[in-house]
Amino acid sequence: MTAKIFIDGDVGTTGLQIKSRLEGRSDIELLRLDDAVRKDPVKRAEVLNRADISILCLPDDASIGAASMVTNPNARLIDASTAHRIADGWVYGFPEYNRTQAAEIAKAKRVANPGCYALTSISILHPLVDAGILPTDWPVTINAISGYSGGGKAMIATFEDKENAAYTETPFFAYGLALNHKHLPEITHWSGISHSPLFVPSVGRYAQGMIVQIPLPLWSMPGNFKAKDVHQALSDHYDGQNFVSVAPLSETQELSKLKPEGLNNTNELRLHVFRDASSEQVVVAGLLDNLGKGASGQAVQNLNLMLNVDESTGL
Repeated sequence: MTAKIFIDGDVGTTGLQIKSRLEGRSDIELLRLDDAVRKDPVKRAEVLNRADISILCLPDDASIGAASMVTNPNARLIDASTAHRIADGWVYGFPEYNRTQAAEIAKAKRVANPGCYALTSISILHPLVDAGILPTDWPVTINAISGYSGGGKAMIATFEDKENAAYTETPFFAYGLALNHKHLPEITHWSGISHSPLFVPSVGRYAQGMIVQIPLPLWSMPGNFKAKDVHQALSDHYDGQNFVSVAPLSETQELSKLKPEGLNNTNELRLHVFRDASSEQVVVAGLLDNLGKGASGQAVQNLNLMLNVDESTGL
């Protein structure tokens, strides 16, 4: 049976990537609205209620509005915005979060697709909290860099449009310097930590790819844990998963650099545990494509689970 899928907002970066991953699939019929009516609330409500699953690739307020249009009890939603990531009635769309999350997503009516920074941070923090290595009240810091494609049309223009005044002036910048980034509630909630982390994101002059780094000064933390314990906790948590893996310590130890574009055009997330045994210092780094596992690829993975097909279909 062919599933009817509607992408609400298929003209933006995430929507376009999702559409390209779904086009050509024989198990899916993509529903579309003509440009002339794609913002018409009556037409949008009709297709949102006719689709088996709609994927909302919209700003937060627009996603909330779109969800409110759905009155058909059989119509299901995946929301790629920030709006519902800690909301009641929505299942968090990170299948590898624990051993039951994929099954919860598969049967859900409402799924909130994670943010790229958030998913990667949570992928590191949650297993370490769960294993008792990271205290819930630890003062967590997160440093990250993303490609500019995650910042929307204005940021893409800053880095690609040679007529833009900022083009030659902006090879790299840090932002979110008010320390209240919109992903913080999501990271705090799903990591299981009790205090909002200090999070400093940044953007470089490359289109896509992301590294998220979380330092762990093990010498100052309770429990006398070592780098091998951190690595083991992460490895145990993601054992057998298709899209999240933990690099062997020996492989990571041989790296002299970690490039953010290393997993571009995949739906993979690769975790590395960098260590200095002499000082008991560890940095856990997550590498992924911010448009893949960090956005559109993850949405397609969730869609596959909801359609009860192999989660790697189209990925």
